[in-house]
Amino acid sequence: MSSAAPELVTPGKGRGLLDVFHNRYLLRLIVDKEIQIRYRGTVLGLVWSYLKPGVQFAVFYIAMGVFLGLNRGLTNFAVYLFAGIVLINFFSEIFGNASRSITDNAGLLKKIYLPRQLFPVSNLFVALVHFVPQILILIVASVATGWFTGVDVKQILAIPVAIMIIAPFALGLGLIFATFNVFFRDAENFVDMILMVATWASPVLYAWTMVRDQLWGWVYYVYFLNPITVAVELFHYGFWYPTVNNPELWHVPPHLLTVWTPIALVISVLTLFLGDAMFRRHEGNFAQEL
Repeated sequence: MSSAAPELVTPGKGRGLLDVFHNRYLLRLIVDKEIQIRYRGTVLGLVWSYLKPGVQFAVFYIAMGVFLGLNRGLTNFAVYLFAGIVLINFFSEIFGNASRSITDNAGLLKKIYLPRQLFPVSNLFVALVHFVPQILILIVASVATGWFTGVDVKQILAIPVAIMIIAPFALGLGLIFATFNVFFRDAENFVDMILMVATWASPVLYAWTMVRDQLWGWVYYVYFLNPITVAVELFHYGFWYPTVNNPELWHVPPHLLTVWTPIALVISVLTLFLGDAMFRRHEGNFAQEL
């Protein structure tokens, strides 16, 4: 009795993100490699995970808080600002590094076959390594300004939901632009422009009410269709809002939890599926193009 012939597959093509789960050991090796390469030859190493956002926070706090007076208009503006910076840095690191992950590893990809998705996904875990210390600092700052006295269960749950929005959205965009970057090196410039705009296109440095009050009505709805906007507001709702002494004076965006958050989750998941599909469709030509 003859056994069935094995199914033939196109060389260089895999099962997309499913291959990442079946190659967890390789993923761990790549994550370790990325971290070692990033800090090779440095004296401070992972301490840069604290210094970079710290300097960024100081610059924005002086420019936006002191010079433009937002620290007088928003209670505990330092917590408000740092909550947005932490999340936007998480997005930027995943998206920026994932979009360059294939071209940066061109030498390895041309020599051996391994699931290409491992490289963009590894940047998600590297970003988490840097994200955790920043979250710890944010928690300490929030507690020091009265977080325990005002927080409730919904606000605590808003924090992981925000991360669940940002991670797949950034990775999906990273897969899309990693594919483009193999064939068109101009994609890196588009990524840099998107990252430059992302901080200002979400309420990191200012209050969402400025968009509501200063721009046309339809712009407000487009603004909240951006998953980053929703995720940042969820972080504010989880970390900053409980520290406000008179929360009735500050308005949570209408329908943030009931409408905008489900929409943001759907958009993030769809972006991830689109990125995975595009990546899988073209990955067989990566080695040739590189």
